[in-house]
Amino acid sequence: MYEPEVNNTVESIETLPVEIRRQFAEFRDRIIARTTLPWGEHCTECVWPTCYTSCELYSPRTDGACRQFVEGMVRIDHEEGLSPYLLKLRFKGWAKLWTVGNLELRPLSKANAQERLNIVIGAISRNAPLPGLIKPWLLTKVNYLRRRAAENAPASATRPDCFFLECYNSNARQITLTFTVRVAANKPEAFHTMITVPPGYTRARVPFSDISRSVDLNSPFEVEIVPNDCTDSVLYFGLMDFVKELQQPAPKHTPVVDTNKWKCIVWDLDNTMWDGILIEDGKENIRIRQGVVDVIRETDQRGILHSIASKNNPDDALAVLRACGLADYFLYPQISWQPKSEGIVQIAKLLNIGIDTVAFIDDQPFEREEVKAALPQVALVDAADYLKIPHRPECQVPVTLESRNRRLMYCEQERRDITQKSHGGDYVAFLKECRLEVGINTLDDTNLRRVYELAQRTNQMNFSGNRYPEAQLKEIMTSPSFETYVIDCRDRFGDYGIIGFAVVDIQQPRLLDLMFSCRVQAKRVEHAFLGFLLRRFVQGRKQNFHANFRRTSKNAQSGKVFEEMGFESLAESEGVMRLIFREGREISDDKIITIRRQGETAEPVNSRSISKEVQGQ
Repeated sequence: MYEPEVNNTVESIETLPVEIRRQFAEFRDRIIARTTLPWGEHCTECVWPTCYTSCELYSPRTDGACRQFVEGMVRIDHEEGLSPYLLKLRFKGWAKLWTVGNLELRPLSKANAQERLNIVIGAISRNAPLPGLIKPWLLTKVNYLRRRAAENAPASATRPDCFFLECYNSNARQITLTFTVRVAANKPEAFHTMITVPPGYTRARVPFSDISRSVDLNSPFEVEIVPNDCTDSVLYFGLMDFVKELQQPAPKHTPVVDTNKWKCIVWDLDNTMWDGILIEDGKENIRIRQGVVDVIRETDQRGILHSIASKNNPDDALAVLRACGLADYFLYPQISWQPKSEGIVQIAKLLNIGIDTVAFIDDQPFEREEVKAALPQVALVDAADYLKIPHRPECQVPVTLESRNRRLMYCEQERRDITQKSHGGDYVAFLKECRLEVGINTLDDTNLRRVYELAQRTNQMNFSGNRYPEAQLKEIMTSPSFETYVIDCRDRFGDYGIIGFAVVDIQQPRLLDLMFSCRVQAKRVEHAFLGFLLRRFVQGRKQNFHANFRRTSKNAQSGKVFEEMGFESLAESEGVMRLIFREGREISDDKIITIRRQGETAEPVNSRSISKEVQGQ
């Protein structure tokens, strides 16, 4: 379902190519039942209702909410399709599709009848001859009741097989969509995956088992679809719902072709990865199969991960893999004397992928049968057929920058997990091991747009609540009364990019504005930056340092940083607290973060280095 009460534009299905229309209809006989999620337009950085008066992108709908799609949600009726209509959407910046979730599965006919009823109710509400002040209230009420009904709908006894998405990309370039399912009530549990939409028609399935491992779907939950780098691009969406599929038996005398894309290929070693048996022949007498190496490298570039399930001595086997330069390709290898099915289960769990996206390669029929008996969802391949792997339909996936880096991302997370566990719960020690580095630059034309976006988006770590328009930022940038600080961050696992911005009135001196992306929350970046400012303006200068802090329900927890750094409250006026750090107080420094000024190499923040910098000005 969608929001017909505030969307009245309809286009003809004839505007789409015939082949695209056919593809939107061809899967109809494979779906037994579906949900009717109430999709609506939303903002990735919503700060309702403040943003309605402060955000330059706010464009009111007839109900007063923000218009996130350029022409609204344009309906294209398509009675032969899985959904009785398509939605044509042209995304603005920060736009997303959003809905409350439910697992009430309805037969296709009843779901489509509900869709038509929803359109009728929306049209009546939209066209009702009501006074100007009553109409927005009615439209808001209709929207609220639709979502409330969906949120309270009882889950069906039968669970869906997957979340099903259809999309037609009419653009000449590939677009990616971030699909997220999260528990409501601002809890951290969430499932994320990326859906790649090349030009043309795409049908995507996200297994329900994958989602339910990360999110408790018995609780209220939300679903969102966010296009990446898709501003002003048109996408056509068909069905976007949880579905139950018809389990069709394979026709007689016709082989079953499983086209479920592989996320991980698990390899045996002896007489599969190499010729020979390691424990019998010794590492000096075995030979790596170059064809296997080529297959691994090619599929790795497609974003398909690799691991090992082998009955061997782990130290000896890993030594061979390291010697031939292959060890880094294998994530969470399970080399032991346990059944290989147990190793595969462990690999899937650690990678957080479904068992049905795993393939197992082994030369021994006994081992393949053992895995088949325990894990019938796993695809099995005889090692003699390994050269055919890159050509299998399960491996035909788009090659993108993200896919090329997928293994490296898993490696970074694996190293981060290992590092944190090695400190036995000592979080400060873990942060020090991360080697966090903060860069500080001034506001200029190269980072102005990013700072503007940051000012519009930050909530939990925005200590003033200001939503600067670009024109005002340009004035601040050129004013001799202000110093600006554009803050970036990285650690040994990766680069966070620009994550913060601050403005200081140097005449008092007073911190007027401070904001950070929540990506660096709990990493003590805000502590390090405030320490930097205090050393810059207080230490060696015999003057106090002031700060403004507008406390809200969203930034109250983060705002404790001022108290932790030694600021005192002087007064509060119009919701803004006036804080002071008095000259002579000790400036806290936990020596977790390294500070790098513009044009400088990184060096640790400490009293001696900053003191020299201040005295030299």
